[in-house]
Amino acid sequence: MKEATGELNTTVVVVISVGILMAFFFGVLWPILKGDFERETGCKSAICNCSKENREVIKGIEYCKCTTKSGDAIKCAYKG
Repeated sequence: MKEATGELNTTVVVVISVGILMAFFFGVLWPILKGDFERETGCKSAICNCSKENREVIKGIEYCKCTTKSGDAIKCAYKG
């Protein structure tokens, strides 16, 4: 009986740990990753003007002024 109780406790600990890790991933990490995916996809399909006068440096990263196909203005990282 003691062995069965020990295995049950271990199972409960593992299930709770997996739940906490999933909550952290989907609550914190996934929104960040999804935003990066969407921004990168938007930049790949955008029309960019990367001439010297249309570049802007923000926190040491150079950005170009771009326009999406729907006409929205976005900033994409300059890849020189």
